[in-house]
Amino acid sequence: MAAAIAWLRRGACGPARRCGLAAARSYSGGGAYPSVSLACPLPGVPKAVFAAAESRERFETRVTVLENGLRVASQNKFGQFCTVGILVNSGSRHEAKYLSGISHFLEKLAFSSTAQFGSKDEILLTLEKHGGICDCQASRDTIMYAVSADARGLDTVVNLLADVTLQPRLSDEEIEMTRMAIRFELEDLNMRPDPEPLLTEMIHAAAFRDNTVGLNRFCPVENTDKIDRDVLHSYLSSYYTPDRMVLAGVGIEHEHLVECARKYLLGVQPVWGSGRGRAVDRSMAQYTGGIVKVEKDMSDVSLGPTPIPELTHIMIGLESCSFLEDDFIPFAVLNMMMGGGGSFSAGGPGKGMFTRLYLNVLNRHHWMYNATSYHHSYEDTGLLCIHASADPKQVREMVEIITREFILMAGAVGEVELERAKTQLKSMLMMNLESRPVIFEDVGRQVLATNTRKLPHELCALISQVKPNDIKRVVTKMLHKKPAVAALGDLTDLPSYEHIQAALSSKDGRLPRLYRLFR
Repeated sequence: MAAAIAWLRRGACGPARRCGLAAARSYSGGGAYPSVSLACPLPGVPKAVFAAAESRERFETRVTVLENGLRVASQNKFGQFCTVGILVNSGSRHEAKYLSGISHFLEKLAFSSTAQFGSKDEILLTLEKHGGICDCQASRDTIMYAVSADARGLDTVVNLLADVTLQPRLSDEEIEMTRMAIRFELEDLNMRPDPEPLLTEMIHAAAFRDNTVGLNRFCPVENTDKIDRDVLHSYLSSYYTPDRMVLAGVGIEHEHLVECARKYLLGVQPVWGSGRGRAVDRSMAQYTGGIVKVEKDMSDVSLGPTPIPELTHIMIGLESCSFLEDDFIPFAVLNMMMGGGGSFSAGGPGKGMFTRLYLNVLNRHHWMYNATSYHHSYEDTGLLCIHASADPKQVREMVEIITREFILMAGAVGEVELERAKTQLKSMLMMNLESRPVIFEDVGRQVLATNTRKLPHELCALISQVKPNDIKRVVTKMLHKKPAVAALGDLTDLPSYEHIQAALSSKDGRLPRLYRLFR
């Protein structure tokens, strides 16, 4: 190193000139110093070692299947903390042979007392020693028990997850507390200003009437007193079996996770016994279409100094496709291209202000309070829908605007808007996968459904391949189905279901004209 410094202070000479050295310049004190090209190696300086990406195997999701059928999946992500959990192929769609609301009960009862832990507080104190938190979420097709904690406490975490999943006590006191919590949640659901959870339930009930994903995700009030330990054990014995489970982890070594799984989840006798319950419901979703209406006074939903005005909410949906099909990616791009949101939103292109529902609906019709596109996708079906809100007196006009947007989906797709939608979808995908719990859920759900996982760069490549013809093709196929309609609020001026269906079958999306003798 000393030789190199001396060489620099002497100025450029010999071979250095061939490396493009410029004429010497002066220090502020008057001494000369050279301009040195960094294209040439410096004498006496060790050769630089550049960082390089490690082999891709370090970043791929690894899956091991244990002898009892349990799948163990892990994704390496460096850091002090890990997220580990058990995902079960069980949800409200599997409750056709049981009382509706069991999954809702199991979600609320999660991380309560078990064979090893006397109470929820004991579980939380155990996790606290490893800086951990826990959560349980139940959806229509999956129940997910998850813990985020220090990676050094993996053994304790997997032991706890196994106990919570297979050895819950389900005491009378805990079940009674759960009943109270569910009743409160149902009351809150009907009183909250944001009607989206209620509308999502209604549109699924309309689209898949009385089957699979159309079954109620929330426990009906009349069932809260009927669900007890025996009912829960009967359900658990059918669906909480190793072959329907995935132990997923992010931020840990795969071999260590498999070792813990063998220790705590292999050969364990669940609290409900080893006997199989009723046959597992393997019904495929049957799309029916239809309408679900709830007349409701929305004038006093949000009172106060700045009350929300009385609104009527409409959601119109059509069957899309399963997330296992090739058309899933074009539908995801279409949903991003439609976008939308509320009438008040701050931000620019990244916030979706250039999506169709902003440009064609919210920017042109000031009286529209909301226009948002949603895409729900499951293992055997999907639903693309648009939610709109407006004053009750303008319901008919609002419905016609939404049906026109559905028809326009099958028209010309601009290259700029398509590229923007694809870029935004890839951006959201990559930004969401920066979060460790999101990676965990992605790993768990994909392995549960397909026994493998598509990596982000593979998904981005598929998104980039979507062409305008793909959008037109999936929309044309979608428009041949009967619509599903959910309506909430003052529905005096709501068009009939037949008129909405006729509008979606027409060339321009317009509702049939009404002729009245008296106005």
